Amino acid sequence: MNIKLKRPPRAYRIGIGQDICILDCGEVRLDNNEQVTFVTKAGKRYDVTAKSWGFYATPSVNSRLKKEGFRTALVKNRDGRLFVMLVDETKISLFKKYLKSETSKVEKWLDGLK
Repeated sequence: MNIKLKRPPRAYRIGIGQDICILDCGEVRLDNNEQVTFVTKAGKRYDVTAKSWGFYATPSVNSRLKKEGFRTALVKNRDGRLFVMLVDETKISLFKKYLKSETSKVEKWLDGLK
C-alpha cells in the first residue's frame, strides 16, 4: 500500500448550487488483495479491497454493511448518473434531505435484494 497525502487538501465544489465543498485529502494505492478500512466517528466500518480484476467496492450489502448500520442505495441524479451510496441507518432523514436538495432519487435499496 502507498499513501499520498495532499497538504493542503484540494478543495472543490459540487452540487446543484455548488454549495458543497469537498476536500480531496489524498490517494491510497493498493496492490492486489490489499484492503483499506474507513471508520466513521461513530465507529462504523467500510472496507475497499483491491483485486486483480478491479475492486470489491463494498463489503456484502445485505450482511456486513447492514451489521455495521449502513443501508445501501442505488441513486440516480437529475442528469441520469447512477451512484451507490452507503447511508447510516440513523441518518436516513438527512439523506432524504440531501436527495431532495440535489434532485436525486433512490432507484433501489440494494440491501433488501435476495
